[in-house]
Amino acid sequence: MASDTAQSLPRVAAAGSETQTLLAVSAAHLVSHFYIMVLPVLLPLLKQRLNVSFLDLGLALTAFNVVTGLTQAPTGFLVDRIGARPALVAGLILGGLSFFSIAFVSSYPWLLVAAVMAGLANCVYHPADYAILADRIPETRVGRAFSIHTFAGFLGGAVAPAILLTLAAFGGLEAALMVAGCIGLAIALLVFLIPNQQPSLGRARAGRSSVGAIGSIAAVLTPGVLAMTGFFTLLALSNSGIYSFSVVALMATHGVAFAAANTALTAYLACSAIGVLLGGWLADRTTRHGHVAALGFTLAAAIMLLIATLTLPATALVLAMGLAGIMFGMVQPSRDMLVRRAAPPGTAGRVFGIVSTGFNIGGIVGPILFGWLMDHGEPRWVFGSAVVFMALTALFGLLEERRGRRQIPSPH
Repeated sequence: MASDTAQSLPRVAAAGSETQTLLAVSAAHLVSHFYIMVLPVLLPLLKQRLNVSFLDLGLALTAFNVVTGLTQAPTGFLVDRIGARPALVAGLILGGLSFFSIAFVSSYPWLLVAAVMAGLANCVYHPADYAILADRIPETRVGRAFSIHTFAGFLGGAVAPAILLTLAAFGGLEAALMVAGCIGLAIALLVFLIPNQQPSLGRARAGRSSVGAIGSIAAVLTPGVLAMTGFFTLLALSNSGIYSFSVVALMATHGVAFAAANTALTAYLACSAIGVLLGGWLADRTTRHGHVAALGFTLAAAIMLLIATLTLPATALVLAMGLAGIMFGMVQPSRDMLVRRAAPPGTAGRVFGIVSTGFNIGGIVGPILFGWLMDHGEPRWVFGSAVVFMALTALFGLLEERRGRRQIPSPH
């Protein structure tokens, strides 16, 4: 009896430590998506304050994204070398100070400097977050952990406009920027206090067995990792048009009002968040994550095909966009499990850093492509292109599942 009690204490302590780790890392992911929205939301106020053009402000946004795209993969290597927690704390502090500084330095050149600093801070989150979760959460719960982490990011982007605009309305632009900066500094302290938990036993043993390969770039750029980078690029391309141009495209193709089109986009975003939580539950109950991703994207593509080819009333559009959002969100945890499976032991940080550059590639190419379609009078192809990219992503999921199954050793 006493021995059973003694044995249960480490398990309880480990579970509590895992919960603290998950909450802290998810809070950091929430901040990362919140920070992505700060400059876009405050653009009109920054334009008025600095007396510059929207093109000038767009250059600051471009600088943010380009710096993140160029530094995310190298940061993954740094995370695996110095540890994920120090890198994540540094990123949160740098991001917080970047926005905090804009409140006090009222010049356009400094806005560009701060945008570069914020973009550099943003490159830390994905490799550091996923490295911590992949190493510290047991296999039986890591799918749900990924889903909560992703949900927190969705939440951060969703609440940013309301929080920032409310702060600006009551305290001015400076107050909004100062509070935004302080949020990052506060979460940095929370991450710093994460318990010094060791990696899960299986991951630790595997990591020790591959120490000699960790330093080699060739050991990381495996076919599976390169395939997942393409998977992330297609995923970003399939989603960027919906995020950026679905409102104007729905108005042009379905004749709905601005409010109804925004409601449809909101339904897509909100249901994507719900789908992420459902996907986490599913990811922990199957090992066929490529099949889950393929099924989810196939169903999402079928719904988007209806939106692209038919003329639907407003209510049907909202329902269709919501269902597509659930399917899109549901595959996110399985996507992360595929990356975790593709990562050689001990390389989670650099692998997630590499594959996440696919988001940046899609984020750069997508708006140009979909903007070109709108300028050439093809709003239906905003959704038609999303169908093509989703179908290709589903195919990638099937191929990755087959590749992963071939790598599983035979029991004989």
